[in-house]
Amino acid sequence: MECKEKENGQTVIPVFYYVDPSHVRNQSESFAEAFAKHESRYKDDVEGMQKVQGWRNALTAAADLKGHHIHDGINQSMKIDQIVDHISSKFCKIGFLSYLQDVVGINAHLEKLKSLLQIEINNVRIVGIWGIGGVGKTTIAKAIFDTLSHQFQATCFLADVKENARKNQLHSLQNTLLSELLKKKDNYVINKYDGKCMIPNRLSSMKVLIVLDDIDHDDHLEYLAGDVNWFGNGSRVIVTTRNRKLIQNNDAIYEVQTLPDDEAMQLFNQHAFKKEVPDECFKKLSLEVVNQAKGLPLAIKVWGSMLHKEGEDKWETIVDQIKKKSNSEIVEKLKISYDGLEPEEQKIFLDIACFLRGHEKKEVMKIVDSCDFGAEYGLKVLIDKSLVFISKYGTIEMHDLIEDMGKHIVKMQKDPNRIWNVKDFEDVIMNNMGTMAVEAIWLPRFDELSFSKEAMKNMQSLRILYIRGCLLTGDSIEYLPNNLRWFVCYFYPWKLLPENFNPRRLVHLDLQWNSLHYLWNETKQFLSLRRIDLSHSKSLKRTPDFKGMPNLEYLNLQDCTSLEEVQHSLKYCKKLIQLNLSDCGKLKRFPYVNVESLEYMNLKYCSSLGKFPEILGRMKQGTARKIITSYSRIRELPLYFFDHQPHLIELHLNGITNLASLPSSICKSKGLVKLHVSNWSKLEKLPEEIGDLENLEDLNASYTLISRPPSSIVRLNKLKRLSFGKDKSEDRVYFVFPLVNEGLLSLEYLDLSYCNIIDGRLPEDIGSLSSLKHLNLSGNNFEHLPRSIAQLGALEYLDLSDCKRLTQLPKGIRCLFSLKKLDLSYCNIIDGRLPEDIGSLLSLEELNLSYCNIIDGRLPEDIGSLSLNLSYCNIIDGGLLEDIGYLSSLERLNLNGNNFEYLPRSISQLGALQYLNLSDCKILTRLPEFPQQLHSIDADWSNDWICNSLFQNISSLQRDICASDTLSLRVLRSQPQNIPNWFCHQGMDTSVSVNLPKNWYLSDYFLGFAVCYYGEYYFDCITAHLIPLCDDGTSSMTQKFALSNNSQYSHKWYIKFLLVPFGGLWDASNANGKTPNNYGCFRIYSPGAINNFGVRLLHKDELELHIGIRRSRYEEASNSSSKKQRSQVQVPLLPLFPTSPEL
Repeated sequence: MECKEKENGQTVIPVFYYVDPSHVRNQSESFAEAFAKHESRYKDDVEGMQKVQGWRNALTAAADLKGHHIHDGINQSMKIDQIVDHISSKFCKIGFLSYLQDVVGINAHLEKLKSLLQIEINNVRIVGIWGIGGVGKTTIAKAIFDTLSHQFQATCFLADVKENARKNQLHSLQNTLLSELLKKKDNYVINKYDGKCMIPNRLSSMKVLIVLDDIDHDDHLEYLAGDVNWFGNGSRVIVTTRNRKLIQNNDAIYEVQTLPDDEAMQLFNQHAFKKEVPDECFKKLSLEVVNQAKGLPLAIKVWGSMLHKEGEDKWETIVDQIKKKSNSEIVEKLKISYDGLEPEEQKIFLDIACFLRGHEKKEVMKIVDSCDFGAEYGLKVLIDKSLVFISKYGTIEMHDLIEDMGKHIVKMQKDPNRIWNVKDFEDVIMNNMGTMAVEAIWLPRFDELSFSKEAMKNMQSLRILYIRGCLLTGDSIEYLPNNLRWFVCYFYPWKLLPENFNPRRLVHLDLQWNSLHYLWNETKQFLSLRRIDLSHSKSLKRTPDFKGMPNLEYLNLQDCTSLEEVQHSLKYCKKLIQLNLSDCGKLKRFPYVNVESLEYMNLKYCSSLGKFPEILGRMKQGTARKIITSYSRIRELPLYFFDHQPHLIELHLNGITNLASLPSSICKSKGLVKLHVSNWSKLEKLPEEIGDLENLEDLNASYTLISRPPSSIVRLNKLKRLSFGKDKSEDRVYFVFPLVNEGLLSLEYLDLSYCNIIDGRLPEDIGSLSSLKHLNLSGNNFEHLPRSIAQLGALEYLDLSDCKRLTQLPKGIRCLFSLKKLDLSYCNIIDGRLPEDIGSLLSLEELNLSYCNIIDGRLPEDIGSLSLNLSYCNIIDGGLLEDIGYLSSLERLNLNGNNFEYLPRSISQLGALQYLNLSDCKILTRLPEFPQQLHSIDADWSNDWICNSLFQNISSLQRDICASDTLSLRVLRSQPQNIPNWFCHQGMDTSVSVNLPKNWYLSDYFLGFAVCYYGEYYFDCITAHLIPLCDDGTSSMTQKFALSNNSQYSHKWYIKFLLVPFGGLWDASNANGKTPNNYGCFRIYSPGAINNFGVRLLHKDELELHIGIRRSRYEEASNSSSKKQRSQVQVPLLPLFPTSPEL
């Protein structure tokens, strides 16, 4: 509060978490007690009493501020989201003001745009920002986006749509859009057509702000924001484009004009002089430059940056060049900035413009460095001259006009020196023209290519050859230039490289998925070679001789399934950083590896490797070092290795089958953080010195024969995860865990599952594990737990499942205040009753009592569980569940596999219940009334009684719906399965269409149309139609229904149930004298495709009990209408009550 009052001026937002603001304001209740203690403590201390009074004043002032009150009955997660949004919006405004204050003329643009966007109106609007290239459309769009973002539920700025659509397919952009707006990264769609359905299905109820920056094709708008109906009320879509025709006629358009003279000069001064005041001698020249720019911000920025820190003579020369090109296109004018670069800087610029734009800075720097261009300095020059910039994602970017200028320069050359599309490549290869000039070929797309020996021979200047995804054809490739520095060719189809290929300056060789048998036979000198990637080379039989590659840093031979030997000369590669030999199943010989620079070595699944390579050198400190030899057949670990490797951080030795012990020398690797020895089938003990690994955080020894960890293990005070869990089996020695002795101070996760622990073998002081959050003791044989377990104040998860001898929980279990999940499944609870102490676990969110045979008793009233599993507990009618309605916080309830015929009515009182599982309840015949929040239910849908009961319940919930209302239908979902046979009309189509039987409507008894469907996409509304037998085009009943409870996160193959009530569809005032029986077809259309559906005409229970639903009636109707059914699969009706003598 002092920071608020004083010069700091900080904002204070109080949050009253289960505290009454009036108690804070008046210091009453618990505050009164606390202050009484403070005042008693400081009663003789004037300064102390002043401090206490200051606290009182601060609390009173805080309580008077506008804040947030969290208490019972409040949705905490929703409230926290509101608080985050509130604070974020304040930060957003502050950040906005700070970064936009230097953007010339931005305020006028924002005011005009806001007037077009009309944020105050709750409709959906699409606004286009239109103007010539380089005029500042993207800058304006980003500014308005940052200004308004806090007013929307979700936002997405899709940058460089044109460029990204060119590099990737449109569905990739759709996935980015959905990931940003739904705040969950995922590959939602696999083609643009699916995306066109998915976007409106998922976003039609959300208020979103979307910017589509730089669209240049009709498809961009059509498949990313095709219609205002795609988005929820209040949404705004902003598009920037150079093409006025791409914006719909009824959409607002903001045309961006070039800068007026005063603002143009202000922008020029920003870039030419930065914060400095320009000298008088430059003012006239500055005015001439600004006049030539014609108010175009990009040209002003580029020319200003080019002139920065240059002398007067240089200024005059450059200004003269600009004036000479006064009548040329802007691209030609911008070329002056290119002409001012040094030759190496020009080459770097053209490489970026032609094929490296959008790549990670780190990768670009490596490529440029490989060509000896001086990447660091060259890139700095290009950034300083405003020709390129680094994006927030770490990629190198440039303006479209700058890219156009670079490509224009190459195209205008007599013999272009860079090729980035297949057509140009074919022209050069077929005509063998200009090949001497070619420096780089970059073809990342899938196309068919063929090489000409003569053309390739002439490419003596070729330094970059990048062919990724192209299909290479022909018998062989006879020649590759020896000047190559960067060679990437996926799916190289031939067995050998050209015999005379000897690229001595090669830096990067990437030939993944090739058909090579070997690279080359003899030793070759590649002193510059840093990386070799031959992964997935299924035919590679041997590695090259590494003696001539002293600077090799990365070697990837993963999944080379024919490789049997790694050349011993690898020992000369002292700079090797990463080595990957995983999945080389035939590898038998790997004699040496030098670890002086090694950070990562992977030998996982080298199932034929019997000997660990001899280690040369000593690892260096300061970088992550990881060795994986899991699931190999190594018979011996090199003892001396661990003596001299104190900087090893991770060691994975899982799945070793030929070793019985872990060498004690491993404990000398003091830097070890992670040690995994799981699935080591013969491992019986850990080294006694294991406690010396003072930095160890993760020790996994699960599925081994270890039964007595060494006592020194408790000295591992940085250890966070420890696992000795085993498979479920019998006849194993008893497991003994040592006394904790106040050690293992950081341990958060402990797995001792199925370790055959009996009473007395768990340490009595286990409660001293003060950091423990997860404890798995499942499948053990103790009858009692140590009392101190109740002292685990941080414990959040306790698994005691399948502890069949456990008869009671510790009396102090109520002290586990942090416990969120308790698993007691397959346990023998005392006399079939549930321990009362569970009701004191107020943080409990999930309680699993499945297979516990709870035959009596009452669930504790104070239980805080949000998920309760009582499956296969032998629950019968009138038992445990009779008054379950008092569990007001319950969200998930599993009752599958029990023996009740009915469920108590009190289930309808479970106001928070969202999921109910009643599957495999074989004698259940009727469902109860549902709670309002329920959205998922699993049951035996092959039981006609259950299906009928489900829809009778839905009908009762929708009883008061009529056609004049704002209509919302309840949707329930269930686990994926086929459409139940109870739905007598079934079909496969993108929409539901059913021909109705004759005289289908029975007044006062007909309830509506029961519908079951599944489809690939979520949608939140449907439109239902009743169509007359003689359709005159005017008498159809049409009604749009919103779908409530229809979770967008459910699996696409979940089946959904809904009831279209007759009262919500029928409107007598529009029937033109017709009765319902004059209507012969029922249809449903939805925004997204339906894959399968089923429909049944639903009647009141008493009608069906009295007369049944006669099969003959439906068969007659079905036969007469079968030819009229559209895309419909006829399925014989199963009677609702199969035991009825009438059926």
